Amino acid sequence: MTENLRLNDFQMIYVASCGEGINAFNLVESTLVQFPDNVISVVKVPHIRTENQVEELIEKVKDIESLIVHTIVDQNLRQFLTRRGIENKIVTIDLMGPVISKIQTFLNQAPLQKPGLYRETHQVDLKQISAIDFALAHDDGLNPETLDQAEIILLGLSRAGKTPLSMYMSVLGWKVANIPVVPGVSMPESLKSVDRRRIVALNINVEQLLAHRKMRQESLGTKDFYSYSSRKDIETEIKTVQKYYVTSGFSMIDVSNKPIETSAEEIIEMITRRFRANAHL
Repeated sequence: MTENLRLNDFQMIYVASCGEGINAFNLVESTLVQFPDNVISVVKVPHIRTENQVEELIEKVKDIESLIVHTIVDQNLRQFLTRRGIENKIVTIDLMGPVISKIQTFLNQAPLQKPGLYRETHQVDLKQISAIDFALAHDDGLNPETLDQAEIILLGLSRAGKTPLSMYMSVLGWKVANIPVVPGVSMPESLKSVDRRRIVALNINVEQLLAHRKMRQESLGTKDFYSYSSRKDIETEIKTVQKYYVTSGFSMIDVSNKPIETSAEEIIEMITRRFRANAHL
């Protein structure tokens, strides 16, 4: 930027990017707050991939007091934008070029120069965060009105391992809801309208469920609710819910004495096979 140009001379800053331009836009916005009296508007111009698009931007900008900040990974296109800016007396600021050049020298490796890689490689992270949020919001029967958004719905008795299994699969990117099954207590109405192929019931043997419930009572420091850890009552519960699973047509897997990873693999394989045509769902 030449000495006789001041920030106050500019009315617009265009943020041009071969991607979404979000990071560059935020950088410009965070810089402008250092100049509290400015009246500058910042406009994103995403997905600049061709010289024609650069020419369109130049045409839009050349008669306006403005500058162009850009993050373009393609070296030729980056240089073309800089050159066309100079020819039209438009100030351009290249945020990407110097960084790429320095890192290229440091690593002694040529960059891919492929637009959209950041978004592409971080899509998994975004999906994982979304899945974890979903699992937390649908743990232990919460928010049954949005069950239809779940990729997997787990049913099971108290302490059958629904929550840890849900959380584990959510870290893998699956939207999982879990619902407790309590004999004598009605299930959510919304369960009737979801795709039954997405519902997986967890079977567990008496010994393991008994051990889990006693451990839970000890951790809470209470021995109330005797039937909760009574072998006879647990046997009755298991038989009752198994009958419910069968009559409802729900798929079942046995989680007794299995690591969470093993149970998760079985469930994911089952769901993926059923919806293979649409995977990943």
